[in-house]
Amino acid sequence: MRITNKIMQRNNLSNINTNKMYKDILSTQMATQKKINRPSDDPVVAIRSLRLRSNVTEITQYYSKNIPDAESWLKVTEDALSKLSDVISNMAAQCTRGTNKPFTTTDRGTVLEQLKLLADEVYATGDADFAGRYVFTGHRTDTPLSFLSEQERHYTITEQLDKSALDTFTSVDTGKVLDINSENYDDAPQKDITEDDIKSVDVHRIRLAYNDCVSKDANGATVVPTISFVTGTDGNGNITTRTWADGSGLITDGGTPPNVTKYQITNVSYANDPYSAAAGDPNAVIYVPETGELLFGDNAYKALMATKDSEATSNVNEGEIRITYEKSHWQKGDLRPEHYFACVADKVDEAGAVVKDDKGNPIKVNYNDTYLTTDNERQVIEYDVGYNQTIRINSRADECFNHGIGREVDDIINAMQTVLELEGAQADIKAIKDKLDDGDSRHEILQKQLDAVEKALTYAKEKEQKMFEGGISAFQKYLDEANVCVTACGSRGSKLDLIKNRSQNQKTTYETLKSENEDIDITEVAIQLTSAELTYDAALMAAGKVMKTTLLDFI
Repeated sequence: MRITNKIMQRNNLSNINTNKMYKDILSTQMATQKKINRPSDDPVVAIRSLRLRSNVTEITQYYSKNIPDAESWLKVTEDALSKLSDVISNMAAQCTRGTNKPFTTTDRGTVLEQLKLLADEVYATGDADFAGRYVFTGHRTDTPLSFLSEQERHYTITEQLDKSALDTFTSVDTGKVLDINSENYDDAPQKDITEDDIKSVDVHRIRLAYNDCVSKDANGATVVPTISFVTGTDGNGNITTRTWADGSGLITDGGTPPNVTKYQITNVSYANDPYSAAAGDPNAVIYVPETGELLFGDNAYKALMATKDSEATSNVNEGEIRITYEKSHWQKGDLRPEHYFACVADKVDEAGAVVKDDKGNPIKVNYNDTYLTTDNERQVIEYDVGYNQTIRINSRADECFNHGIGREVDDIINAMQTVLELEGAQADIKAIKDKLDDGDSRHEILQKQLDAVEKALTYAKEKEQKMFEGGISAFQKYLDEANVCVTACGSRGSKLDLIKNRSQNQKTTYETLKSENEDIDITEVAIQLTSAELTYDAALMAAGKVMKTTLLDFI
C-alpha cells in the first residue's frame, strides 16, 4: 500500500487531535477536580454519584438540622422540668415545715406567702417555648399552656378519672364567729354564738381540675355536671357508658354491675355549707361550682369505689369515671383545657373575641374528641433523626404539669387562711374582753364566743395539720411524676447523642465514598496532564518535521 503525504497529514492531524482531546479532559478535571462533567463521560460513576449525593444530602439534613433542632427542644424541656421539680420540692419542704410544732402565726404567714409565690410559678414554667413554639402543648405549639390574661370563653369539659380521684376532705364550719367585732359582739346573732355552732365533718369528694365553674346557664337554669361510667364497647367498637342522671329520687339501673343506683346530682352553693349536707345524706351527690368539687354521701361513695377495670379488655378502662361540666371565666395563669381534656369550646379570633354564626350563636370547636374513644390518641411530636429512625422530643403537659398541684396548694392555703382568721378573731375577742370591767355581764357572752372560736381554731389547726401531712405525700407524688419526665427527657437526649455520633460517622463515610467516586487524585492527574502536554508538543514537532518533506524534494 502506498502511503502518500496526504495520508500522513491526516493521520498526524487525527493523532494530534486525540492528544489534544485527552489534554482537554485532563485540564478540565484539574479545573473542576471532578472525574466527570456530564453523565456520558462515565455512566457508572454518574449513577453512583447520584446515589451517594442523595445519601449525603439526607444525612446532612439529619445531622446538621434535625438533630440540633431536637437537641435544643429537649434542652428547653429539660430545663423547664428541672425548674418544675425544684418548685414542687420547695412546696413539699414548706409542708414539712408546717408539720413541725410549734407552728406560730408568723411561721404560718411566711409559709402562706411562700406557697402563694410557688403556686404562681409552677404553671408559668409550663409556658416555656423554643423558637416561638410552646414545648408542652403537643401539636398546638402556637398556643400557650395557660391563659396569658383574664378571658371569657365557654368550655364544656369532660374529665376522665377513676376512683383514685376520690379523697376524704375535712370541712370546718366556723359559723358566725368570724363576723364578731367590737361593734356587734353583743348583738344578735353574734351574742348567741356557742361552741355548739362549730362543726367539723369529713366528706368524700372529687376535686375537679377547675374552680369557679358555671352554676347557671344563659336562661338562669341551674347547671350540674354529668357523671358517667364506662361499661365496655358496642358491636361497632364504640365505648358505651351509663350515667347518673339529674332526676328526682333514686333509679335502679340494670347495667353492669347490676342494680347500680343512679343518684340525683344537686347544685349547692359554697355559702350554704354543702359539706354538712353531703355528710348527713348517704345518697347525696352535691356539686359546688365555686370550688369545683363533687361531694358524695357514703352510699354514692361506695358506688364509685365499686368501679373497676376488667382484665378481659385491654383497650377499654371500665373503671373510668367521666365528669362533664362547664366553665366560662378564666383567670390569668389558668391551664387551658384543650391541652388536657376532651372539651368543646367557643371559637375565638386572634383578638380573643368569640366568633358567631349568622344566627348569633357561638361557633363551637371540638378538642381531643379521640380521648373518649378506644383510640385515645395523645399528641406526640417526633423528629426524623436518621434513616427510618425517629425520636420523641416533647413531654405533654398532662404528664407533668398536673392540675392537682395548684389545687393542692389552694386547699392548704385556704386551711391556713382559716387558721389565721380565727387567730385574729381570738385576739380581737380577748382584747374586747380585757377592756371590760370585771363585773360586766358581757363577759359571759364574750367567753362563749371565745370558747366557740377556740373550738373552731382547734378544728382548723387539726385540718391544717392534715392538709400539710397530705400535702407532703401529694407533692411527693407530683415530684415523682416530674422526675419521671426529667428522666425520660434525659434518656431521649442520651439516645439522641448516640444517633448524632452514628450520623456523624455515616456522614463522614458517605462523603468519603462520594469523594472517592467523584473527585480526582490531583497528583496523578497533574502527572498525566504534564505527560499529555509533552506528548502533544512532541507530536506537533514530529508532525512539523514530517510535513516539511514531500516527494517533490527528491525529484
